[in-house]
Amino acid sequence: MKRVLIIGATSSIAEHCARIWAARGDELYLVARNESHLKTIVTDLKVRGASNVTLNCIDLNDMNRHVELLDAAENAMGGVDIVLIAHGTLSNQKSCELSVEETLAEIQTNALSTVSLLTLIANRFEAKREGTICVISSVAGDRGRADNYVYGSTKAMITAFTSGLRQRLYKSNVAVVTVKPGFVDTPMTAEFKKGLLWAKPSAVAEKIVRAIDRKKTEVYVPQFWWFVMLIIKLIPTRIFKRLGS
Repeated sequence: MKRVLIIGATSSIAEHCARIWAARGDELYLVARNESHLKTIVTDLKVRGASNVTLNCIDLNDMNRHVELLDAAENAMGGVDIVLIAHGTLSNQKSCELSVEETLAEIQTNALSTVSLLTLIANRFEAKREGTICVISSVAGDRGRADNYVYGSTKAMITAFTSGLRQRLYKSNVAVVTVKPGFVDTPMTAEFKKGLLWAKPSAVAEKIVRAIDRKKTEVYVPQFWWFVMLIIKLIPTRIFKRLGS
């Protein structure tokens, strides 16, 4: 039985990951802001077989509470084996372009709050020389594009941060898994027109849990996004800059 801390547990991808762990009989500690949504998820996970499920409602932008959060999770489960960080927002690029304040708020939510959590979690896992940290980044972080570069830049930071963290923690037997989903059909993307490149959150969750089980490093979900992003990254800047006009 694993003890799993899920941060951003009301996200569709995280919820589907939780269902897989629940079916295995694992113990879960769920963190998010929406208490009513969390309670609904808790009830569902108990029915699916989770050995125990605890919820904690917190605004993750309040970084002063991160130590309190991690202490509470460890006390509730007697320790933590796996952490999945899945919280965040999908930035409104046009609004960010018009507002420094909104841009910085998006960076706070999608990058800085995650960096705070990662730093604290890494130190705890390093001290006990075991554990797995999984963070959901995005293919959007592989190269900045005109239509989502605020969101993409936050994910680029997370990808770079976890890369360095992975190298640091390797000698301590701590795995750091960076997941880069492409387009996923979730409530957050409800207004987008869907096509062949879109994946269901249940399918993405299966690949995330498998990556955690195998202690992978950097995973594109679905895998074809590795090839798509390779092509995008190889486009010369003099050509790439014209594609957004």
